[in-house]
Amino acid sequence: MSANVLGAVVASYIEDLTGALVEAASDVDGADTSTFEVDVTNEAFNLCVAMIDSDGRHTDDELNALIDTFGPRMADQSELLLATPADLRDTSLVAGRRAWIETDSELFKVLVAADEARGTDLAEIYYERTMEVAHVIASLDVVTTQDELKAIAELRTRLLAGLRGRRNDGHSLAPRTPAAVEAPPPEQDPPQRSMEELLAELDDLVGLEAVKDRVHLVADFLRVQQLREERGLPAVDTSHHLVFTGNPGTGKTTVARLLAQIFRTLGVVDRGHLVEVDRAGLVAGYVGQTAPKVTAAFDAADEGMLFIDEAYTLVRGGENDFGREAIDQIVKLIEDRRDRVVLVAAGYPTEMDDFLSANPGLQSRLPTVIEFPDYDTAELLEIISLMGEKQQYHLAPDAHTAVEKLLGSVPRGKGFGNARLARNIFEAAINRHASRVVALEDPGESELSTLEAADIPADPSVIDEPPRRRGHS
Repeated sequence: MSANVLGAVVASYIEDLTGALVEAASDVDGADTSTFEVDVTNEAFNLCVAMIDSDGRHTDDELNALIDTFGPRMADQSELLLATPADLRDTSLVAGRRAWIETDSELFKVLVAADEARGTDLAEIYYERTMEVAHVIASLDVVTTQDELKAIAELRTRLLAGLRGRRNDGHSLAPRTPAAVEAPPPEQDPPQRSMEELLAELDDLVGLEAVKDRVHLVADFLRVQQLREERGLPAVDTSHHLVFTGNPGTGKTTVARLLAQIFRTLGVVDRGHLVEVDRAGLVAGYVGQTAPKVTAAFDAADEGMLFIDEAYTLVRGGENDFGREAIDQIVKLIEDRRDRVVLVAAGYPTEMDDFLSANPGLQSRLPTVIEFPDYDTAELLEIISLMGEKQQYHLAPDAHTAVEKLLGSVPRGKGFGNARLARNIFEAAINRHASRVVALEDPGESELSTLEAADIPADPSVIDEPPRRRGHS
């Protein structure tokens, strides 16, 4: 069965990419296309052995599939046709081949260049077929290893970076206000987005490299389990629920919104919308009202994701507080609706430990913790610059220096504002800019769009104060 599965996806890989190369060469006079199929077959073989070598295990299932798939195809590797897994382990055909993943494919670069010259999407075909083969290789064994998932994530990141070379869009992290506990009606759900688009948007976020890696691993693990299930292999049944820890403004809600859509694309949920609540949306003031409020929140998040912000506040209160009742109902509904709602509980790291300890069922049902670190000064500067680009403002060099100095003066610790601080600085700057420019007699486009050092508050304590008007009494 494994050989048939790998053989089928490799056949599609060779057919589609050979066709892509032929199309790319169609404008080149005298181009010799006779070797293209051999070139693509070698590319497919390199991909497969690199993925097999990614965890160094070289199992019989993987090697038998490799032999059955490429033995009849590769005349220059005649020993492959009659080889056994033990034979391959004694050669260099597989061992040490993981490094291929870490290099830029010449074939891929040819297709990217053709797309740039001709306005085609041939490199997209390479990406799609390559990721399909990589996922199938990872699904061949009884257990998919973390090293295999990391290899898939590394390969995807490298290819998407090449595809995004022609893109010039950015994404900033705007602060989010918890939404009311109501979901959009199904007919208003946006179209489902592709995994490539969602992961590209994730990768475009400023910073958060460790977070991105964890999300890639979650997505790749789910995809591999789906492939195993489709092939009649046992799939590992794991909890999809998550804990996000970190200071405010570190992108927790932004990542949750993307992850909800990723779960939709992977078929975990049908809608992939995000419903945000906090303590006020879950806890009532009277006996018997808290459980229905929690149930209503789960109802609103049906076939999507429920994001509980500052979840630790549910355990803060006296004996008569109903936060514990909310937690008990959450644990019940997590189990009852495990196939319909994905839960993300978010808050400060230490306080979230208290939350998970409040009920014996919480920790086992929310096993995955993703930590969101604070942004460093360079990352906050990038976020502010992206906010400016979106509104057609840019920082003059002296303003850039002033922002850097201001960020360096803000104490870092629990409660540090991160992207929210960046937005406050940006809004304070454009307010002061308006106060300065309105006094000019006939400001030009440059004056209207350039933030100078004078527009940047020197003291972080006055960021939220209204600007002092110049030139008016």
